Amino acid sequence: MSVISPDRVTPIERRGDIWMKRDDLFEVRGLRGGKVRTCLHLATTGQGTRLVTASSRHSPQAAITAAVASELGLSARAYVPAGDMTPQLEHAEALGCELVRVRPGYNTVVASRARVDAFDSRQTHIPFGMECEEAVEMTSRQVRYLPDFVRRIVVPVGSAMSLCGILRGLRRHGDMDTRIVGVQVGADPLPRIERYADPFWQAQITIVKSPLSYHDAFPKPTLHGVTLDAVYEAKCIPYLQPDDLLWVVGVRPTGSV
Repeated sequence: MSVISPDRVTPIERRGDIWMKRDDLFEVRGLRGGKVRTCLHLATTGQGTRLVTASSRHSPQAAITAAVASELGLSARAYVPAGDMTPQLEHAEALGCELVRVRPGYNTVVASRARVDAFDSRQTHIPFGMECEEAVEMTSRQVRYLPDFVRRIVVPVGSAMSLCGILRGLRRHGDMDTRIVGVQVGADPLPRIERYADPFWQAQITIVKSPLSYHDAFPKPTLHGVTLDAVYEAKCIPYLQPDDLLWVVGVRPTGSV
């Protein structure tokens, strides 16, 4: 079993004129971030000897699952769209992940194949995009350590699980004043926010959409000496104001965008 606890608290750093919540420093076998924490939690509370997931070809999901499986002495299987290999899938395969190509490779199709496989074989399912209640809860537990003087949090929004977790954590501790700016980098997150966020989330959350498409990398992803994920966190840079807290959800391995 892993000696790393999913409840390990990641640090908050002052960088230049802003704060950073460094969830990218939660690491398992070179994969870093809050989604790694969620995967580790699901794996250590799951069943069987295999982790089964679904991933887009450009997402770190398969590599995250493979890293956690390797750490725990389990096997990993990822359902992915048919098509050319990507750096992310190569990284997953190097960590021992079995890749199952699916055609047509729509997200709904690969996610369904993984879910059915895990259920039928009684193995641990790692949800597509880490979309699950556990992801929200694991992130919420990190919020209690935020400085009291932080009044605005900026976070990238893909699946919106981190966003929902931050809101839950704030409200759990009675904070109805801190504002959250979610920078949308992918598909419309509203259906997932409505499903997983605390009621009346609009009172604290503002969603802004990055003008860059999901697959476009932000041209200068380094901020105050920290290398950010070019597809996610770096797209928050234009929206940061002095004394904001940037919630760094994670970062994919160098060179694998």
